[in-house]
Amino acid sequence: MYDLGTHWRQLVRNWVARRNYHTDHDTVSVSLQFDLQEAGRVVTVRFMTTKKLLVAFATDGNYLRQDQLAIAAAASNAWNTEQLNPMLSVWDVRGPRPCLAGVCDLPLTCRITQADFDALANDWVERARQMFSRCHQVFKL
Repeated sequence: MYDLGTHWRQLVRNWVARRNYHTDHDTVSVSLQFDLQEAGRVVTVRFMTTKKLLVAFATDGNYLRQDQLAIAAAASNAWNTEQLNPMLSVWDVRGPRPCLAGVCDLPLTCRITQADFDALANDWVERARQMFSRCHQVFKL
């Protein structure tokens, strides 16, 4: 059992080491990328912490035009109503480059085995794949 608050980087790195993802590490995060072939895009999942949470933030790098914001909000609402996890939202809606983003999290106070973390991270990545594929195929985003 690992204390997530202390060992989150090790858990993420151990999980990523057994997968075929391109990864980047910096002082605050561990990021991985995978191809979303049906959309011709790359999904990035960035693991980082807040004061209380381990957060996995996913985006497909597709910036939304102003005329796409309403349909992106509808796509987010549909996903969240059906799936609940990860949460999908229009990120930085007031900024110059809004995008769709999915977020999953765990409390840093939890304890978890490597096998359980691996299963959870695999699920998060698969859900991100499904989420962005659906946004592309159904909502043309």
